[in-house]
Amino acid sequence: MNSIRETAVGIFVLLGLICVAYMTIKLGRMEFFSDQGFELSARFDSASGLRVGADVELAGVPVGRVVGISLDPDPLRTQAVVRLRLDTNLHLSDDSMASIKTSGLIGDKYVSLSRGGSETILAPGGVITETESSVDLGSLLGKYAFGGV
Repeated sequence: MNSIRETAVGIFVLLGLICVAYMTIKLGRMEFFSDQGFELSARFDSASGLRVGADVELAGVPVGRVVGISLDPDPLRTQAVVRLRLDTNLHLSDDSMASIKTSGLIGDKYVSLSRGGSETILAPGGVITETESSVDLGSLLGKYAFGGV
């Protein structure tokens, strides 16, 4: 009787650990097959609030993730270079636009893509030249509250 109870507790603990591992992977947005897809990059004047692992969306549908954010190595530019890993079957034209948007009340940032009308498709490793940085609400409120100072 005691061994049945110990076995049941062991199975229950094992299922609990499996659930915790699943939630850790799901909430941490860990990806085991992150080499799938292709990369593009985009330069933004400000990538404030954007994090590695953030979603990339097209028409509200997730189509990739942000895999890297760095400062442009060119000393004459003060821009953030954002590397995007996109789904393999996604084809963007060279005049597509990337914007940093805010979702929800918490203010999580994500990259929103808009297709262009050009016939030329961006190759893997290409650069999205049309970009729009996120609106900095703090500076806007400061300008409004303090009369444009």
